[in-house]
Amino acid sequence: MTLVKRINHLAVVVDDIQAALAFWRDALGMEVDRVQEVPEQHATVAFLPIGDSDLELVQPTTQDSGIARFLHKRGPGMHHLCLEVEDLDATLERLGAMGVRLINSQPILGSGGRRIAFIHPEAAFGVLVELSESSRP
Repeated sequence: MTLVKRINHLAVVVDDIQAALAFWRDALGMEVDRVQEVPEQHATVAFLPIGDSDLELVQPTTQDSGIARFLHKRGPGMHHLCLEVEDLDATLERLGAMGVRLINSQPILGSGGRRIAFIHPEAAFGVLVELSESSRP
């Protein structure tokens, strides 16, 4: 049984989204699909499609958010890997039953109104993993 459908996106934390776009968009020629505020995550995000996935640039909008703390501690760079799943509730239930450490045991809303949840990096060998539910019919 395959739970993961595809890599939805790779997220890179930046301290200046416009400066980051000058590299990814202008220097590498990647197109920007959308830039939006995500108040629930205290962030501005930009999505740049790459094939069937996206590169997500993430800039914190507050100084005390988790993303801001990550940026201050580690500097700009890779933040998380987002995997798309068909049924987020069933996936979280399965992971919880296996004792996998979750940051979110219940889905929260992410960009575009998608239901998401995070797996703690300690459970995923140092990788912060976001699970994103496929669009529901």
